[in-house]
Amino acid sequence: MLTPSPCPVTTTLSVIGGKWKPIILYTLYEDTKRFSQIKKLIPAISQKMLTQQLRELEADDIISRKVYPVVPPKVEYSMTDHGRTLIPILDAMVAWGEKHRIANGG
Repeated sequence: MLTPSPCPVTTTLSVIGGKWKPIILYTLYEDTKRFSQIKKLIPAISQKMLTQQLRELEADDIISRKVYPVVPPKVEYSMTDHGRTLIPILDAMVAWGEKHRIANGG
């Protein structure tokens, strides 16, 4: 008996779903950022959660982490080429969110 293939939406959500991953990706949308810059742009996320989400995105080849051999340590995050294929999805989320906010008097 053949096992049905996974739903493509489920696959997408397993990589970028949740409360924080789309927001993290939105902060990296245009350029590379250091951990502290991402944290400053998303003040509601805990340091532990940000670290966890960044590691998961890195493991899925959505973002890359570059460590510079300096003191104090310098680490930068950016979207990979594979991660950049998510830009149309992020653009659609931005457009929908703006329209929804306006439609609801925001």
